[in-house]
Amino acid sequence: MPPRCSIRSASAPTAPTNSKDRLFEEWNAKRQWAAFAAIACLSPAAHAFNVFACEPEWGSLVHELAPDKITIDVATTAMQDVHVIEARPSLIAKVRRADLVVCSGADLEVGWLPQLIRQAGNPKVASGPGYFLAADQVTTLEKVALLDRAAGDVHPQGNPHIQLDPYRVLAIAKALDARLAQLDAANAAVYQQKLADFTTRWQAAIKTWEAKAAALKGRKVVVHHSSWVYLTQWLGIEQIGALEPKPGVPPTSAHLASLIDVTRNQHALAIIRAAYQDPKPADWLAERTGVPALTLPYTVGGDAQAQDLFGLFDSTIDKLLGAIK
Repeated sequence: MPPRCSIRSASAPTAPTNSKDRLFEEWNAKRQWAAFAAIACLSPAAHAFNVFACEPEWGSLVHELAPDKITIDVATTAMQDVHVIEARPSLIAKVRRADLVVCSGADLEVGWLPQLIRQAGNPKVASGPGYFLAADQVTTLEKVALLDRAAGDVHPQGNPHIQLDPYRVLAIAKALDARLAQLDAANAAVYQQKLADFTTRWQAAIKTWEAKAAALKGRKVVVHHSSWVYLTQWLGIEQIGALEPKPGVPPTSAHLASLIDVTRNQHALAIIRAAYQDPKPADWLAERTGVPALTLPYTVGGDAQAQDLFGLFDSTIDKLLGAIK
């Protein structure tokens, strides 16, 4: 529902009660003004700017960059696997009223986002400026030249789990801020100021995180899914195995058993899983190797500390450091 438009002279003018030209001109001027005010209430500038974010990290980033009056709808939570989301009517309705869609891209949402956009019938976000993919703003890792489904859930445009590299997040923030200012030009100065403030705080936080996480460099981990490559590259951590035999393929008993020796003998720091993933495979391997199973937030809302992007990185680094014996 569009917001109400507050107009000081809301009542319609009455017809002149005499034939004098002056009174007629006053009445006519009031009538024209009322018509203009009614049009203003229906104009695009009069409604709140609506953003639809596919994942919590992008909803949090928009919140950092946008005026308080903006409306942000987030499609998923940290407790959901964003590869497999149902295109529910409630999500279709949110896309239908959106002025901007912000998603990870690199085919992460390929199973549900195209359906949402198609059923919403909103041309503003079907393509062009109203359709923003974070992965398109940065260089992705693990691109594959030949798509082979036998290799599992691989992404030809690269690994889409880019939210755990703070440098890529900053690059995305700059591109997203420019897009917001383009689409919501009336608030362009606000977006510019918000970006400057976020950049200052974010760059200071990166220095703190890197100094704090220095002890993690060279450490080895086993992961549940190949969603941690940006984090491990940034911190200098080595991934020595994955619980999934292939990306997106559920762990099997035989594959988990094959990881026992490498996990134990290479002195892995931890077995990492996201908050939404089944804990059983990691716990099974942990029991047989003595290496702790560690649940990391993965995105905003993944634990009590990760309530925004800053908390996401704070919690992730704190938990990894806590695994050092």
